[in-house]
Amino acid sequence: MSTTIGMVMFPQLTQLDLTGPYEVFARMPETKVLLLAATLEPVRTEKGLTILPDCTFADCPDLDVICVPGGPGINPRLSDESFLTFLQEKGSPARYVTSVCTGALLLARAGLLDGYKATTHWLSLDLLRQLGVEVVEDRVVKDGNRITGGGVTAGIDFGLYIAAELFGEETAQSIQLMMEYQPNPPFESGHPTSAKPAIVEQVRHTAAPYQKEREQIIKRLL
Repeated sequence: MSTTIGMVMFPQLTQLDLTGPYEVFARMPETKVLLLAATLEPVRTEKGLTILPDCTFADCPDLDVICVPGGPGINPRLSDESFLTFLQEKGSPARYVTSVCTGALLLARAGLLDGYKATTHWLSLDLLRQLGVEVVEDRVVKDGNRITGGGVTAGIDFGLYIAAELFGEETAQSIQLMMEYQPNPPFESGHPTSAKPAIVEQVRHTAAPYQKEREQIIKRLL
């Protein structure tokens, strides 16, 4: 039997949250990957890349896996009842409910992380806690059929984790090799525990506008 994965899109999502795991999912055997959005119009991502959806929310079939990315565009969706209802309707019966980065905040708002452990981007870990989720600060966290990935690049690790879960480690390892995914970053600054304090503060300052907006939205919702 084939596996159907639905990847949820919305304006101002972070493209690598989506395209990192998509690259893995698209290489899995007997797997259909659908890009889902409110309409079939191109979706413009956070940095301007536009991506064409395959299917609207209204026409979305039953899913084996639902995957929600993050990005600045989650902010208006935190209080978008029709969007959250879609996540509930398609996520509740899915075999796996998953997210990358701040997509976990949307799963939490939809009630799909109630009673589960999860992770998200390091800047939003406290916000995930405020939404009642038990936070685990790992790159990929699995709790039952909930699988969540950390920030942005963690989506590739997350995708390989899903591949191993569905098709076994050898399949996941083959995909990793074909992608030549052997991280060797030029700097040890990929997490606040390894980055210089000045760099951490610079990133916090850059992210402050949408982080503050997000905090205010969640405060109003609680």
